[in-house]
Amino acid sequence: MASLPVEVVYGLYFGVLTGLVPALVAWTLGFGFRYITGITVPGLAVVVLSVAIAGASGGLMALADPSITQSANQVRLTVALLVVLMGALYAHNRGDAFATEIPRKVSLRKLTERTLSTDVVELVGGRGQVRVTVAGDVGDVEGYPPISAELRSKIRDGEWMFPADIPIPELETRFADRLQSEFHLEAVEVSINEEAKATVAAAPPSGGVSRRLKSGTRAVSVSTLVPTGLAQGDEVTVVTDEREIDATVAGITASADSTESETDDEAGDDRPLVTPRAPTAEGGAGSVTLAVERSNVESLLGSDVRRLEVRSRGVRREFELVSLLRRAGKRFARVTPAVDGVLDDVTLREAEVRETYGVAILAVRHEGAWKIAPRGDHRVSAGDTVFAVGTRSDLNRFSEVVA
Repeated sequence: MASLPVEVVYGLYFGVLTGLVPALVAWTLGFGFRYITGITVPGLAVVVLSVAIAGASGGLMALADPSITQSANQVRLTVALLVVLMGALYAHNRGDAFATEIPRKVSLRKLTERTLSTDVVELVGGRGQVRVTVAGDVGDVEGYPPISAELRSKIRDGEWMFPADIPIPELETRFADRLQSEFHLEAVEVSINEEAKATVAAAPPSGGVSRRLKSGTRAVSVSTLVPTGLAQGDEVTVVTDEREIDATVAGITASADSTESETDDEAGDDRPLVTPRAPTAEGGAGSVTLAVERSNVESLLGSDVRRLEVRSRGVRREFELVSLLRRAGKRFARVTPAVDGVLDDVTLREAEVRETYGVAILAVRHEGAWKIAPRGDHRVSAGDTVFAVGTRSDLNRFSEVVA
């Protein structure tokens, strides 16, 4: 039997030879399992597997040299076993750490996902913005009547700014929602290329003003001095010679061609809505369509309008919350769960959304009905719209798994 130092050196040499394969397997397990599932493999499982693999490798060596397993070589075998275990544990930890440092789950959809060209990105307030414009003429949506030439021109000549760090499919969705909200379109189809040029097909508004009237209100057009910046949806007070009437702006025209008031008391008029409306008024003499209570229609029609007073709607506190969350490094994401996915026909508690993905669910829209701040027993189904908040990396992982 050789001296103890020599036995230790033999053990180190033997441990390195037999520990290479277990270390490689441990690194692969640590990296692959954490990268795919986000969960770390227990160290005990790595130790057991490494010993098994090392035993198989040592057994092959013993076939070539039977003296390896003799009792006289117990020191070198013990040292070799320690080297194998330490190497396997170290490789496992490094693989697990490496999995947390690289981008999550580069899927085929990510690899083929279209992104905007860097040439169209503008820096606005230190953040990248993209200016979307409509290329060519605005088309019509099959099955709907064609839109008017004036509305077609407004869509074609407009420009819209969006964040530049969102993928093109999400940009198309946001642009379609923006057009539908701003022009009250019945349907919108949008396709955007890498140069931020959009191809748009649109269907005209259905119902016009009547769709924007609350139950129990009527639309009345009055000619008066229009405040600069007045916009559709603003709350105003109509001051007449006799009284003051609260109303909501339903539409604005550029100039008043008539001094008489008109009422849209019935919804059966098929004439096209007056279209020279703008998002905000330039100010001056014009005509404003107001939504007023039915009891105030006759009083308003029988009086001369002296002026319009715009009422304050207060500070939009919800934007302060968004600003605070963004300062804390949080972002928002809108996700649609896939069929048979992890959020299809399960409750939020069963899915363990916060514990597993590190995100919080702010709201869920199911068949047009909203549920704000849903509890753990709220059930989510495929096709719902889920709004989540979290860090960018957590939201990306959550979106990949859910959608």
